[in-house]
Parts: sequence; structure tokens; C-alpha cells
Amino acid sequence: MSAQASRIRVIGFDLDDTLWSIEPVIRRANRVLFDWLEARYPRITRGHTPESLHAVCLDYMRARPADRHDLTALRKAFLHHLGREARYVEDFAEEAFAAFYAARNEVTLFPEVEGVLAQLARDHALVALSNGNACIQRTGLGRYFRLAVNSAEAGVGKPDPRMFHLALERLGEPAEAMVHVGDHPEHDVLGAGNAGVRAIWLNRPGMDWPGHEAAPCPIIKDLTQLPPLVAGMAAPLGPLSPASTQYGTALETP
Repeated sequence: MSAQASRIRVIGFDLDDTLWSIEPVIRRANRVLFDWLEARYPRITRGHTPESLHAVCLDYMRARPADRHDLTALRKAFLHHLGREARYVEDFAEEAFAAFYAARNEVTLFPEVEGVLAQLARDHALVALSNGNACIQRTGLGRYFRLAVNSAEAGVGKPDPRMFHLALERLGEPAEAMVHVGDHPEHDVLGAGNAGVRAIWLNRPGMDWPGHEAAPCPIIKDLTQLPPLVAGMAAPLGPLSPASTQYGTALETP
């Protein structure tokens, strides 16, 4: 490995539960969708609450594991399914999903996130790597990111290494030049390792590593600890590889 290849030039970020808490976002988006359906297609929501309808959606998705990498398509298919079951002729899935999706991108960032991203983006290419549905542009964070890759676009989700490899290929950087930050031990930490990428575990809740073993990577409790940790790994080297900002098709966290 050359000295240049070992420098950290690319920082990957998971999104949900890394840059914002996902549970309140999805809860609110489900309420928006429920209210939208109730006002226009009340036979669908009859006998349901937002929570119970979401549970039906999750069951529908779990029954289709081969399609889990494209959760947006799955939710739209579920909306088509609801319409058929309730004997509605109109095709409302796209419009209903748009209502859900607008709320899905109304996120509340963890307090330190924007400042840290702004600092790191000055000298590194930031990459969003998510199995979820958020559009980094619509969250207001797009200006900090060089690239966004999601599992629908990659055809696979984390922890599959191909998702990381796709991002590196687009940036023209080797795996040794990247570190990935995320909250999920398997998807983010082991997934990055499978791709030859260094990982940092963002452990906000202070959980034990699964199996009560030692985590195989550095651990941080919030992103304020990230810049000095990355700097200690190696300083970025020279200008970044040229690449236009790219955004993939947004995905959904059910």
C-alpha cells in the first residue's frame, strides 16, 4: 500500500440514526400518509390506526425479501395493493407516496451534525451510503456531500460490499482512502470491513458490541469526536479526485 493510498480522503456516512433519529421521522410520515388516505380513500383506513396500517406494510415488505433493496418501490407496490383490496379503481400510489415522502425528508438533525459536516467537507469527499429512503438534498444537507448512493441504485444494501465499491468507483478512490461512519454494527461496521474500508462505529446509546466482544473499530458517541479521529488516521492529501455531485434514487426506511 502506498502512502498516498493510505490517506483518508473519503468519509462515508450512514443517514438514519447517524445524522438524525429515524423513529420520530417515520412515525410522523406514517401519520401524514394515513391522514392523506383517510381524506381521499377512507375504505383503506377504516378499522386502522397509522400504527396498525404501518404494521401491515411491514408484513407486506417482509414477505418480499428479494425486493428489500428497493423499499420505495415496495411501498408503492403496497399502496397499489391497498387500493385493489379496497376496490378503488384510481391509481393513487404515486401521489400517496409523494405525501409520505415529503414528510420522510423532514428530519431533525442531531445537534452537532451540520457543523461537523461543514468542517469535514472542506478537505474530504463526503458520501451518503444508506439503505434508507432519505434524499440528502431534500434534508438540507446536500451541499456537504460529494456523492450519495443507495441500495436501490446499487441493487444491494449494506452490508454488501458492492455498495461501498460503487461509491469508490465513482469517486476514483481506493478503499484505503475511505472511512465509513454509521450506527449499525453489521450494515455499517462489518459492511465497510467487507469492502476493505475502515469503519467508525457511532454508538450514541452506549450499547455493547453484539456478543459482548470488543468492537473491531474505533467507537464515538457523537460526531464531535469524528474530526480529530479522522485526522489521527491520516490527513487528506491534496485536491480531491474530480467528481460531480451525484444523487441516487431515494430509498425508504419502512
